Amino acid sequence: MTVDVATQLRKGVVESCILGLLEREPMYGWQLSETLVGQGMIASIGSLYPILSRLKAQQLVSSYEVSSDAGPTRKYYRLTPAGERHLDNFRQQWASFVPAVATLTATTQSAKDASHD
Repeated sequence: MTVDVATQLRKGVVESCILGLLEREPMYGWQLSETLVGQGMIASIGSLYPILSRLKAQQLVSSYEVSSDAGPTRKYYRLTPAGERHLDNFRQQWASFVPAVATLTATTQSAKDASHD
């Protein structure tokens, strides 16, 4: 059985990616999904709303509605102070996590040579 590593990695970081986007500016669901789908972080807008619901339940994001001339009222999401703290914590941990994983999974030429003997 082959494990889809990319899928597992995305599941582990997509919430923090959403928080990072919302730190830049409040966004409505379609904006978020376009960005996340474009970056390969989610498959579709349908997978975004359960994540946003979890983030709201954890009080990391809040929402508000804005009337739109282009169609129905849009629900915007924004980062809460708790979301800012959570994102800062993620960034600190990520900064040490990435090089550790890179070091632990790096190949060396001697290891490659030994496996071909």
